This record gives sequence, C-alpha cells and structure tokens, in this order.
Amino acid sequence: MKRLCALAALIPAPALAAFERPIPQPQTHVAEFWFFVGSVALIAALVAVQVLVSRR
Repeated sequence: MKRLCALAALIPAPALAAFERPIPQPQTHVAEFWFFVGSVALIAALVAVQVLVSRR
C-alpha cells in the first residue's frame, strides 16, 4: 500500500514540472467596452424585473 501511494504521488510529477503558469494580458479597450455594455444590460434587466414585479 505504501508503494502504491508513493507511485500515485510520483505519476503526475512530470506533467506538473512541464506546466508553465500563464501570464495575464492587459485589458483592451474593446474588452472594457463590452464589459460596460454587459453591465448596462444587466442593470436594465434588473430594472425591468423590478418594474414587472412591482405591478403585481
């Protein structure tokens, strides 16, 4: 059982050694624009739900 645990611990070692952490890219103006559009759409949807619910 000890050998099995040791083997299970060593098997993923080569895969983990080859992993390189990705470097985050800076935010682009296009991405900021679409985030703004999505935020406005979310707020508009929340307002629409509030109006529909308050009518009942």
